[in-house]
Amino acid sequence: MAEFDAVVVGGGPNGLSAAITMQRAGLRILLLEAKSTVGGGMRSAEMTLPGFVHDVCSAIHPLGVGSPFFRELPLKDFGLEWIEPPVLAAHPFDDGTAAALMFSLEETAAGLGEDGEAYARIYGPLIEAWPKIDSEVLGPVLAWPRHPLAMAKFGAKALLPASMLAKRFAGRDARGLLAGMAAHGMQPLTSVATSGPALVLTIAGHRGGWPMVRGGSQKFADALAAYFVSLGGVVETGVAVETLDALPKARVTLLDVGPKQLLQIVAGKLSSVYRAQLEKFEYGPGSFKVDWALDGPVPFASERCRRAGTVHLGGTFEEIAQSEAEVAAGRHSEKPFVLFAQQSLFDATRAPAGQHTAWGYCHVQNGSTVDMTEVIEAQVERFAPGFRERILARHTMNTSSMQAYNANYVGGDINGGALTLRQIVARPVLQSSPYRTSIDGVYLCSASTPPGGGVHGMCGFHAARQALVDRFGISL
Repeated sequence: MAEFDAVVVGGGPNGLSAAITMQRAGLRILLLEAKSTVGGGMRSAEMTLPGFVHDVCSAIHPLGVGSPFFRELPLKDFGLEWIEPPVLAAHPFDDGTAAALMFSLEETAAGLGEDGEAYARIYGPLIEAWPKIDSEVLGPVLAWPRHPLAMAKFGAKALLPASMLAKRFAGRDARGLLAGMAAHGMQPLTSVATSGPALVLTIAGHRGGWPMVRGGSQKFADALAAYFVSLGGVVETGVAVETLDALPKARVTLLDVGPKQLLQIVAGKLSSVYRAQLEKFEYGPGSFKVDWALDGPVPFASERCRRAGTVHLGGTFEEIAQSEAEVAAGRHSEKPFVLFAQQSLFDATRAPAGQHTAWGYCHVQNGSTVDMTEVIEAQVERFAPGFRERILARHTMNTSSMQAYNANYVGGDINGGALTLRQIVARPVLQSSPYRTSIDGVYLCSASTPPGGGVHGMCGFHAARQALVDRFGISL
């Protein structure tokens, strides 16, 4: 008899979710992680100076706190503590003002002036319906929803290009706020379905917030691993899996890897049809990231930005749309959209007393080797005059560094694959269950499956649920 019922390869949020789901079903699960710690996109480290704790990848977790799977788990008992900033996300402009996503729909709408009513009209019904559809939105597109009408109303807006949804707003502030949310999808804002990321992230903020983890994102991964072990699961780190044949015998194997790694690990075991679809899988833009150690808080001109955990830097809707279009066209933007976080304002464990950290990245072409430090810092300085004077040290990661850190980030793509309409539906292949591979008992559970990138664990949960039905006759 095999020692384990299932082996999970990869200890990122989806691998951990898959392992926990299987272990909670009463099975015996082994989780293997190549690095020295679990975490994947949820690790923290002293990357600049001693005492300055930086999030290596994910930093703010609207989908973590709002995940239909994670919120069922007793992670607080295992050390997870959320910190919610007073302003969830701020979006500054050149005149020193800023739009803001607040926890309250009413407060957010009130801050948008003439567009407040339109904002409430768009988001209010979706926020109310969200508990009915969140698992389906964060799941396989081809599955039949439990609440078809509510899902259809969401889908009608989510499938719109962000540029079209923006037409429902007359003012600069609401349009800018929308652009910052939509740009998380790393696609031109004129592309179909780019309203989807904006809707999901905004609804998540109004339902559960945009928190950070006290002590760093690594604490999130540690809590998940500790809970898994408490259930009887086994974690082995420092184990790089290069072939399926190297794995212990088990009835199920779940791989938290992307299509490129899957093709390498399984070698010639895939069917020709499945392999051909994988080989056509498209990776999206890459990321260039900077972490800073600062001698004081970021001197944003806007008071809202000084109270925000996340700041979207890029200016107007038109400017951000141009930046994302340039990346898609193979150019490097001189004024890139920058996702910026300032965790130490709200978490004193991140830096020595009186000092601070900051975290930011922009989108670049997949595999880019261009150093974007100067243009990123220029965007920060644009909205926070004097920022450069606060810098004590910096650490940068280009697309190669991103992929070296996490092999799933092919060419620096932190979303696990381009969020095109085709790859929303067929992710990574077009079939009834996107989690099954063509190899009996082998499942894919990474961000290259639905619903895609983000720290929500839903790819792992859905893959494990499929495996439980297929291999053990267990229905969740």
